[in-house]
Amino acid sequence: MSAFLLSLEGTDAGHQAALILALVAAFLHALFGALQKGRHDPWLSRGAMDFFYGLIAAPFALFVVPWPEPHMWIIFAGMFVIHLGYKIAQGYTYTKGAYTVVYPVVRGTGPLFAVIGAGIVFGEHFTLVQWSGVLVLLSGIFGLAFYNLRTITAGRETMVPALMLAVLTGAFVALYTTYDAYGIRSTADPFTFLAWFFFLDGFVMPVVAFLRYRQMAHKPALGPLALRGFVGGIVAYFSFGCIMLATRLDNVGEAAVLRETSTVFAALIGWLVLKEKVGPRRLALMALIALGAVIVEMGG
Repeated sequence: MSAFLLSLEGTDAGHQAALILALVAAFLHALFGALQKGRHDPWLSRGAMDFFYGLIAAPFALFVVPWPEPHMWIIFAGMFVIHLGYKIAQGYTYTKGAYTVVYPVVRGTGPLFAVIGAGIVFGEHFTLVQWSGVLVLLSGIFGLAFYNLRTITAGRETMVPALMLAVLTGAFVALYTTYDAYGIRSTADPFTFLAWFFFLDGFVMPVVAFLRYRQMAHKPALGPLALRGFVGGIVAYFSFGCIMLATRLDNVGEAAVLRETSTVFAALIGWLVLKEKVGPRRLALMALIALGAVIVEMGG
């Protein structure tokens, strides 16, 4: 499988595969965010998800994929710190703000910074047409956040710090997208990076979740939480795996932008699963996001 994927690098087939992988990652990332923000405390949900994906990754990292080259350990150390910062910022964001407001801000901030970071680190440069697509996509994402902000009634007293945290979380998204793209390109076998990422990344948040659980006056049942964690862990494998493979096969900036169509999927999940109203304005904003992604793809 690794040899086949590596054979696609720099080819038209690799570009098409990266496009599909980025869009799959977008849908799965929206699903992952909804699972974390669902009826359980976000810290407990994230801890359960990390526990299961770390547990599942352990045998693959230790016994299946080739072991990382010596230079990869310092890369994994940086990855661990960046993702820890991201998850802390994300946890506080979801705790303080409504999902339909803060999620678009996180996802809108991320691709802008990621495109800039990809230009600095990898020498990628967008055309003017692609930048116009980025602006269209961002106008739809931030417009969706503003519209949701105007219509919600609960939690408005914490919305300003929640939005500030959402921007910080978006910056972490861009940082880990760029850094992890560098990491997966630095090892011979991309599945070595993915297996060891999930194995190492699964250590901290379960401890944080356990300590938070002990302090709760009304503790949730562990069965449903474990089920959410197991499902979320599986979703995380495919979501993160797809976007990382997309950045290995093709441009990091384009993959980062296409992934942010997750905001459309998040709105659809909110409508179909959470029974939120969509309406013509939100539909128009979602169409802008999709149009922006198409412009970025066609303008390359």
